[in-house]
Amino acid sequence: MGWQIVIGLILGIIAGVIFYKNTAAIKVMSNLGTMFISMIQMIVLPIVVSCLTVGIAGMGDVHKLGRVGVKTLVYFEIMTTIAIVIGLIVGNVTQIGTFIDIHQLHATDISQYMSTAKSASSHSGIWDTIMSIIPTNFFKALSTGDMMPVIFFSVFFGLGTAAIGERGKIIVDFLQAVSEVMFKVTNWVMKFAPIGVFGLIGMTLAEMGISALLPLGLFVLVTYATMAFFIVFVLGTVARIFHVKFWKLMSVVKEEFIIAFSTASSEATLPRLIDKMHKFGVSEGIVSFVIPTGYTFNLDGSAIYQSLAALFLAQAYGIHLTIAHQITLLVVLMITSKGMAGVPGASFVVLLATVSTIGVPMSGLTFIAGIDRFVDMARTSVNVVGNSVATIVIGKSEHEFDDEKNAKYLETFDKPKKA
Repeated sequence: MGWQIVIGLILGIIAGVIFYKNTAAIKVMSNLGTMFISMIQMIVLPIVVSCLTVGIAGMGDVHKLGRVGVKTLVYFEIMTTIAIVIGLIVGNVTQIGTFIDIHQLHATDISQYMSTAKSASSHSGIWDTIMSIIPTNFFKALSTGDMMPVIFFSVFFGLGTAAIGERGKIIVDFLQAVSEVMFKVTNWVMKFAPIGVFGLIGMTLAEMGISALLPLGLFVLVTYATMAFFIVFVLGTVARIFHVKFWKLMSVVKEEFIIAFSTASSEATLPRLIDKMHKFGVSEGIVSFVIPTGYTFNLDGSAIYQSLAALFLAQAYGIHLTIAHQITLLVVLMITSKGMAGVPGASFVVLLATVSTIGVPMSGLTFIAGIDRFVDMARTSVNVVGNSVATIVIGKSEHEFDDEKNAKYLETFDKPKKA
């Protein structure tokens, strides 16, 4: 299916250029893309609930779960911090903001982000963030697609199922069947992926046009290069430390990488990523916990973008940031990125909540809002690779990685290439 998705991507780019500002064509492509994303959203939460409950029930140990949870969050925080630091280093070395005349850029409406930032910042403290994870109504969390409360409930439901012993087996068997059914549905939905990718990338280019990239082309190019560096050298090094064949892993998740890039949606890849990482050799409990949690907390691509964009704007406005200012920026980004977890348009909202601390006018963000979608495509792809590596790292550190299963899967995975 990988080549079909690539064809959809290429045709979408061509259609986007041909039908620039064509309202009828944009509506058709938008609907095709929305249909695909909606079908993915339809299956994400049932998969998370069923897989996570079964996985935690199989783990059955509160102490082990606590250890895995702490280890996962610490790993996420370390990788996010590294990503922010790399963004700051690249911004300082390249000084890309100095090449831009900020007053000649075209402003874009950011009112939707402003309203989101205002409502999110009112409850972005650490205690508000923790409290938002605990659901008062599990079914309400399901209906709104609020991932962390769903994960919280599923973990406790899995522990409770394990605690009642043999009587809980009927629940495990039922949810195991549910997860198998949903993965079958996922395979059907993914057959629509090339059309969905075509619609989303075509709509993006038809609405904005290639010309939207030209004034900020250098910023986009440096951002993409920085994210590529992070994937190859940082995530690649982490993978090698834990004896993971990194390029084999990249080959396994290449379809999810392309889908994430085309749709700018981590949700679009989550069901298949859970399935693939389990087949790759990681235990079901680890996979079902790490990937959905990483979907909210392990946003390496977003961290790179936020730090790089903040420096870019400061430089464009001629604001000199000392080491102390940049350390403050690092700390603020570490806090706000967690406080905004799960907020729509989170990366841009985090920037809104951050730039004021370094003296950048809020209006400055109107100049980069137009290319946010193009950057979002790259940062979503980085997030997908980061979560794949994180799952394997946590699995190996917990001795929950089956090398024999991994070898068999890679052998099966490679067979079509040899044919």
